Amino acid sequence: MPGLPPLTHEEAQREFAETLSGFTAGDKPEYADYSRCIHCGLCLNACPTYRLWHNEADSPRGRIRQMALVDQGRLELNEAFVTHIDRCLDCRACETACPSGVEYGKLVELARAQIAKNFKRPRTSRWIRNFVYRRLLTDPRHIARIARAMRFYQRSGLEAIVRGTRILRLIGMSKRAELMPRIDREFFFSRLGKTFPAQGERRARVAFFAGCLAQVTFTQLNDATIRVLQANGCEVVVPADQFCCGALAAHAGERDVARELARKNMKAFSAEAFDAIVTNAAGCGSTLKEYAQLFATGREENESTDDAERAAEFSRGVRDVTEFLSDLGLSARMREMKLRVTYQDSCHLLHGQKIREAPRKLIRAIPGVELVEMPLAEQCCGSAGVYNVTETATSMELLKEKMRNAKSTGAPIIVTANPGCMLQLRAGAKLHATGQDVLHVVELLDRALTNA
Repeated sequence: MPGLPPLTHEEAQREFAETLSGFTAGDKPEYADYSRCIHCGLCLNACPTYRLWHNEADSPRGRIRQMALVDQGRLELNEAFVTHIDRCLDCRACETACPSGVEYGKLVELARAQIAKNFKRPRTSRWIRNFVYRRLLTDPRHIARIARAMRFYQRSGLEAIVRGTRILRLIGMSKRAELMPRIDREFFFSRLGKTFPAQGERRARVAFFAGCLAQVTFTQLNDATIRVLQANGCEVVVPADQFCCGALAAHAGERDVARELARKNMKAFSAEAFDAIVTNAAGCGSTLKEYAQLFATGREENESTDDAERAAEFSRGVRDVTEFLSDLGLSARMREMKLRVTYQDSCHLLHGQKIREAPRKLIRAIPGVELVEMPLAEQCCGSAGVYNVTETATSMELLKEKMRNAKSTGAPIIVTANPGCMLQLRAGAKLHATGQDVLHVVELLDRALTNA
């Protein structure tokens, strides 16, 4: 009412607690987190979906407002709310732009956890989510079996026959088919449990996190990562019992699955002492560094303090490979390569882990390589985990803009730091005929080491 003083922070929290919230206990957006948003609008130009549609409900502050309204019992957790939350890429560019330090990534994942608990999706969607998050990603054997079937489809000629027909277009899968990764002839699973010695004097002993789907689609990248680490004086251990990091499950709101995967990884990597746990996947690294959020006090009644403490200790040891090598310093001899390259910032490296300069520093350290900055390099390419599959049309719009900016640099090679981005950019180079090759930072370093 006019003339009344504003509520204090504590009074507002009590008032919200007395309302009939649309959220249920455990894994929910908290007032202390979303109330930090001052609705200044500085996040708007950083948000890919707002840039596309200029719709307030599809902006970070708009989504936060909807979360607050649901928490206050003033908005139903209905299909409209779910649609706006689903449309978010969780790229976290808004976090970089936010002057108030709002942890938007945490908020949107908790909102999705509430959706997973309290909203009934269509039957087909429920079946797919259950299979992907609760069966496929939790069991490497399932990943290997499906990968073998996909490899047969791709290499037997069957894929070429299907693409030659109108079947994919008729069932609305033609765009998604362009994003399908090539399955490796040899899987990285065969390297699990092995130790790779340092070349020359040992400068560090690290554990390598190999990922899940990357073990059947990015074996060459993982091998290149190990070679680069070895060449720079690192002994590399690949723990045998590691699992999927849980990022895709956490992003989708399946936090109980993410927690279980986190517990398995914490156990697998705690058997020995390491100077760092290294990953070449920015998306994995961001989640590995935030395991403590999965076990934050008050999220679930059955969570233990031990889990939270172990998660915090584990996360302190995680390093992106570019971050680790930049801090360690390159010691390996590299040959000169006359190349012009441009760099695409992976969202969860730049916005999630706040790492910008490390990959650029490594690229510039290669003799003869010219780095040309890409316009809007910090904007999402549209990959965003499984976003390019679930929201394909939006993903393709973002990719179109990304490839236009990449082409404008005149660089024949696009370098990035995340396997998901690599798949998206490779598809973009093909769809938009830019003729550009796409490499990970460590693959570029590995090429420089060859016959150095």
